[in-house]
Parts: sequence; C-alpha cells; structure tokens
Amino acid sequence: MVSENEELPSLSSENIEEICEIAEKAARKYIMSKVPLRKISDMDITVEVNGEKPLNVSVNVDLELSPLMRNYNVQELVDEAVRKAFEAVEAYLRELKCKLKK
Repeated sequence: MVSENEELPSLSSENIEEICEIAEKAARKYIMSKVPLRKISDMDITVEVNGEKPLNVSVNVDLELSPLMRNYNVQELVDEAVRKAFEAVEAYLRELKCKLKK
C-alpha cells in the first residue's frame, strides 16, 4: 500500500466503494488475461476496506479452474491477481492524494 509516511486523504464512502471496485476489476482482469472464461469453474473476488489511518485493504481471490487446467498453477495466478489489485489501489490513492492537493 501507500507508504506510511504519506498522508492519506480522508476517504468518503464513495472513495471506499471505488477502491473495492478498482481492486476487484484489476484482479479479475489479470485472471481473465491468463485463463479463458470457459476454463474457469468458479471465481470469487472479495475486497474489504477497514479503517482510515491506517487504511487496511484485504483482497481474497478464490479460483477453481476446469479439470482440463489441472497442470496450471492456480496459487501463482491468485497471488499475482492479488498483487495487481493492490497495485491498482495504490495508484488510485496516489491519484486521489494529488487531486486533493490542488
């Protein structure tokens, strides 16, 4: 996440909702870029935002692929999807901070 030394702006409920949407979309986009939809049996992406200072964001990805994809490293895919979600949240928070400085 954003460095603890960086001052985060106060977040509205709309900002928090946007953080959840951005993280979920980033994780889903990454997974879909690696695995075709028809090869996904089940996918559930959960994003939770708690607190404000510090801001705690948790991203959980549950992914089950088709039996045809049994040799695919699902855990590696999930880990990278979570990383992409956090990167997207960090970028959003940096952008929000810059907007509020103006």
